[in-house]
Amino acid sequence: MKLRTTRRQALGLVVGAVAALIAAPAIAAPRFGADRRALAFRNLHTGESLDLVYWSDGAYHPDALDRINYLLRDFRTGEMHPIDPELLDLLVKVKARLDTNDPFEVISGYRSPATNALLRRETEGVAKASLHVKGQAIDLRVAGRSLSTLHRVAVNLRGGGVGYYPRSDFVHIDVGRVRYW
Repeated sequence: MKLRTTRRQALGLVVGAVAALIAAPAIAAPRFGADRRALAFRNLHTGESLDLVYWSDGAYHPDALDRINYLLRDFRTGEMHPIDPELLDLLVKVKARLDTNDPFEVISGYRSPATNALLRRETEGVAKASLHVKGQAIDLRVAGRSLSTLHRVAVNLRGGGVGYYPRSDFVHIDVGRVRYW
């Protein structure tokens, strides 16, 4: 018995196939929890730790963001600055891809302009217009995960800039334009 396909049926199959191809990356990408986003940090310079839900029921929690801003403050000056929630959301995606509940070990979060200038004078590779100064960058690592794995995950997410510093034992992640070094 020979089956005949009408033009309408063929067109429907093509449209369905295209829709499936378009949806595939969205299905494969880690999704935020429907009701909450949580992160854990350990600041390696101050010894302070934090594990909290910073977003739930469709909104960011100002008190949780304030606690994150404090933990990620410039440890040299004590100066605080709002951390961009887009950076936090990117870290949730990194955490999901790494399949870990371990805290992010923070080397550097926010940097005051004075600290950034000091680091530019004393070390190589510090950008004059660093996104750390805007609260849009973080230098970190994750216990139990290799630096190369963290780097690969961050690069694959294409959420912003990613710097790989194996000699200094950290990965830089920011929410600026997508670039790698």
